[in-house]
Amino acid sequence: MKRFSGLVIAACLSLLTSSAFGADTIKIGVAGAHTGDLASYGLPTVNAAKLVAKDVNAKGGIDGKQIELLVQDEECKPEKATNAATKLVSDGAVVVVGHICSGATKAALPIYTEAKVVTMSPSATNPELTQSGQYPTFFRTIASDDAQAKLGVDFAIGKLGAKKIAVLHDKGDYGKGYAEYAQKFIKDGGKAEVVLFEGVTPGAVDYSSVVQKIRQSGADTVMFGGYHPEASKIVAQLKKKRVDVKFISDDGVKDDTFIKVAGADAEGVYASGPQDVSGLAMNKAARAAHVAEFGAEPGAFFDAAYAAMQALVNAIDKADSTDSAKVMNVLRTEKVDTTVGTIKFDARGDAEGVGFSMYQVQKGAYVELK
Repeated sequence: MKRFSGLVIAACLSLLTSSAFGADTIKIGVAGAHTGDLASYGLPTVNAAKLVAKDVNAKGGIDGKQIELLVQDEECKPEKATNAATKLVSDGAVVVVGHICSGATKAALPIYTEAKVVTMSPSATNPELTQSGQYPTFFRTIASDDAQAKLGVDFAIGKLGAKKIAVLHDKGDYGKGYAEYAQKFIKDGGKAEVVLFEGVTPGAVDYSSVVQKIRQSGADTVMFGGYHPEASKIVAQLKKKRVDVKFISDDGVKDDTFIKVAGADAEGVYASGPQDVSGLAMNKAARAAHVAEFGAEPGAFFDAAYAAMQALVNAIDKADSTDSAKVMNVLRTEKVDTTVGTIKFDARGDAEGVGFSMYQVQKGAYVELK
């Protein structure tokens, strides 16, 4: 079965490399969570891709070819991500914007790697995706979780005075990875101690048992690796049980959906997220275009998704080809102006010039802390 799958992908690859610029359109895949609990993370990427494609197509396309978007929903579920990736490869996507969640991205990447399809995520932060060297065609326009966890730990200890930290995670590649790095940095720093390291079950209704463990541990701070559905419930139950701790999380929680779901319980929560680049002229223009096109402000990871689409379009144009080796060479050697600033990519596929900031929910909105 694996051999047959490899032959199918090889056949698709042959078609892609021989006819990409000979085709009527340049097909760009967009993969992520477009339905389900995490749709608020994925839909902004679809909108970003649509806006860039519309703009490029209105100006004549790439070498006279119009961009055609191939959109695949995988709900941030690894088993669906592999199906989405296979579909995009078989349908002729020459590059892919996505995936969104680290676990789904990790599941899909072997398919793109075998097919030599360049993939760029605006939000998959698991360090191994680039640092392991297993996925040479993968790039991202966001920093990785080791940097994010280091920022969170330094903030907790240096700014909030944390001494006893409970580290929680949702058992996934993203959340557990963040938590493990946080635990390492706390221990290596020697200025605070990890009094609890615990995984929680995603989708559970009741987290009272872990809340009780936090109380018994004597923690003054909680660091959580995961996404907003679990974080909102944990925060609410901490408040209900009157467990007085500071709550710090990651960019999986730095989303307005968390505030909407958690309500008043979200007030005071800290989370790391991509640096605020809304002051850049190109960013302002992209956000204005989103409001004009969709009637609302863009959501999570829109800036990084728009930048990913810009970088890929620029690379195809400069390479005058959709050949993956030529596209990757441009990505790694030439800077491009984007909605997150002027960037290029290092040998591993990480964008140079992007980073994280800490945010806090204040009066019902996330505010960047300087």
